Amino acid sequence: MHVRFLLLAALLGSAAVAAPARPPNILHLHADDHRADGLHALGTPLLQTPHLDTLVARGTTFTRCYTQGSMVGAVCLPSRTMLLTGKSWLRIPNGRDAHVDASQSLPKVLSRAGYTTFHVGKGGNEFTAGLNAFDTNLRYDDHPVELRRGSSERHADATITFLRDRRGETAAAKPFYIYFAPPVPHDPRVAAPEFHGLYDPAQIPLPAAFLPQHPWDNGEMSVRDEQLAPWPRTPADTKQQLADYYACVTGLDHHIGRVFAQLKAMGEWDNTIIIFTGDNGLSLGEHGLFGKQNLYEFGGMHVPCVIAGPGIPHGRSDALVYLMDLFPTFCDFAGAPVPAGVEGRSLAPVVRGQTVKVRDVLYTGYRDGQRAVRDDRWKLIRYPLVDRTQLFDLVADPRELNNLADQPAHAAHVAALTALLQREMQRYGDTAPLTVANPRPAAWTPPQNPPPEKKAKGKAATKS
Repeated sequence: MHVRFLLLAALLGSAAVAAPARPPNILHLHADDHRADGLHALGTPLLQTPHLDTLVARGTTFTRCYTQGSMVGAVCLPSRTMLLTGKSWLRIPNGRDAHVDASQSLPKVLSRAGYTTFHVGKGGNEFTAGLNAFDTNLRYDDHPVELRRGSSERHADATITFLRDRRGETAAAKPFYIYFAPPVPHDPRVAAPEFHGLYDPAQIPLPAAFLPQHPWDNGEMSVRDEQLAPWPRTPADTKQQLADYYACVTGLDHHIGRVFAQLKAMGEWDNTIIIFTGDNGLSLGEHGLFGKQNLYEFGGMHVPCVIAGPGIPHGRSDALVYLMDLFPTFCDFAGAPVPAGVEGRSLAPVVRGQTVKVRDVLYTGYRDGQRAVRDDRWKLIRYPLVDRTQLFDLVADPRELNNLADQPAHAAHVAALTALLQREMQRYGDTAPLTVANPRPAAWTPPQNPPPEKKAKGKAATKS
């Protein structure tokens, strides 16, 4: 168990002054609906996230991390399943009870490597068998608005209690793996009043890619998430939703800071690798969308990923990575064997400086209506059901404002990326067609009278 960690420490050179007596603790902070730019240190200057910013300041940030795809509107469900199984999105047909032996799930693998495993997280849209494989599994039903307000605090309290209870010599001798996964900043977006008071909607700029409505039907125009905002999208409502989102992120950061303080107080800070990620991203007005059921960079699949701790160098990586890559990465940190069938690729070689990437291209998908592929510069999104294609130069146009797909000068790029997309789809067993015989009309008209329960949810989501 210790050999691989000692090897990791040796390969990190001066960054790891001395290998600890046991493998490092692993604390995985996994937020819900957390945008890739959802920290002050990740590109949103107005956001106040001092505690999570310290991870960026001392660790490695993977700027191009994605969940691979979703076959359901609740993108978090397959995302969290991929994380705990290391398998790609279409190998887990329903996302909840994946075709994987629970004994090969991440908590069981780390438990066999000598770790005490602890999960605290939201009660729904989770990989149930994987969560039940933790030594301790605490799940909270925080969906009602009255419970969501204190969600970050409740999850932090449970984690601190777990840490404080590790007083016995036997417990202290074992490293721990904590999976801290609260339903924040997912809607309904309510936090303590002091956090809402930090953000004046009038002072929040609109996203660069803000639109009143998406230019065509992407296949999920009126899913629940999209009904949390009026059509056409308005600047005032968008700014209010951003303010509430920021308040929830700052509240989460505050309570994560309490967990950090506990680690320091018990002398475990310097022997704990901390990972911060989101299960999926979220659009908040970009391209006229408010959900995660899309494939834009500032949309559903792009997530934050920061790794900090002993032996982890400071810097940023542009490697194209999936959340499922964390499974073998954690195994490397723990000195645990990676089970057969895991499709994720360890990020440890990138952290060690042995390579700059683990794959050349990255593909994402949503149901049968959206597919995308990207490399270091170019990105193609295909909407087969309405026969629409987008091509973006992400170096020149990171916010995806200028669709180049219909320009004759870029026909070769469209053809090459389409072939690349087909190759990646085949690699992961994706048989969805990229063209259909009778595409439906691309135009879409917003519903005039959404169901009353949808209206109520929308109000709850923006209540401060």
